[in-house]
Amino acid sequence: MNVSLLAQDRIEISDRAEFRDAVLEGLSRTPRAIPAKFLYDARGSELFDAICELPEYYLTRTETGILQSCTPELARLAGPGCALVEFGSGSSVKTRLLLDAMPDLAAYVPIDISRQHLDATAARLRRDYPGLRVEPVCADYMALDSLPADVNGAPRLGFFPGSTIGNLEPQDATAFLRRARRLLGDRGAMVLGVDLRKDPRRLHDAYNDSAGVTAAFTLNLLRRMNRELGGTFDLAGFAHEAFYDQIQGRIEIYFRSLRAQIVTVAGRTFAFAEGERVHTEYSYKYDAAGIAALAKSAGFTIDRTWTDPDRLFAVTYLEAAP
Repeated sequence: MNVSLLAQDRIEISDRAEFRDAVLEGLSRTPRAIPAKFLYDARGSELFDAICELPEYYLTRTETGILQSCTPELARLAGPGCALVEFGSGSSVKTRLLLDAMPDLAAYVPIDISRQHLDATAARLRRDYPGLRVEPVCADYMALDSLPADVNGAPRLGFFPGSTIGNLEPQDATAFLRRARRLLGDRGAMVLGVDLRKDPRRLHDAYNDSAGVTAAFTLNLLRRMNRELGGTFDLAGFAHEAFYDQIQGRIEIYFRSLRAQIVTVAGRTFAFAEGERVHTEYSYKYDAAGIAALAKSAGFTIDRTWTDPDRLFAVTYLEAAP
């Protein structure tokens, strides 16, 4: 086995160990919870891409429309020769809008936790943008301390679309943006997508689609535990559950046990009561004051904000504060 394959095997073993430890810890605590990042294995990433195409899921098409209209101004603000750093790149679909508007980028640095998805995305971008240097980083962006050495000399533009900031609890959102501020440097800036507060019914429908794709995305976590950790989850015994907490201003997502049952995961046995829930994800919604407070707490200032006519979503250009 060559050195590169050996290194990849070691990384995959490490990733699986992290997944195992997080699952065992999460199922042992009260209330039970598993970090949202583990939803995004290769299949989970594919399902999320499908969610983005659903009629109820307004977020992606609304943000895409905003980006289509604001990228010329965004490119002017960022200036030539910068490195575009995307935190949680997925399929990099929206990123192509920036790549098309910024042909003189020094590099594109996609960061994603799913190695298979990241490698496939990087290969497609290298094919479609032959003059672009693509430097993929397989990592948890919440714990990333450095970027590829090749981009150290370039001004850095962070990209965090999709309202992913809403998946983080407020203190974690601040911690992430502070880390991003350090990674992007004093000349850095950040393009941040933020879902805005709105009618609760519209929010509920967005996370409980009629086709059941969001449910499949949530329950894929059980499939992953079965496949990678020797789990015995019966998917027919669990259901996706999502609702809007208006006081907290967030969507809460769980998988819920439909009956009393016992499940084995990674050699450990766990009993589930009927109706017991395991938390997988939050999606916080912001207003203008909340976005401003978040930016300030992390060392950024707001330069521009673009929204759609219905004010469903905001794209904000943040600059590193002195």
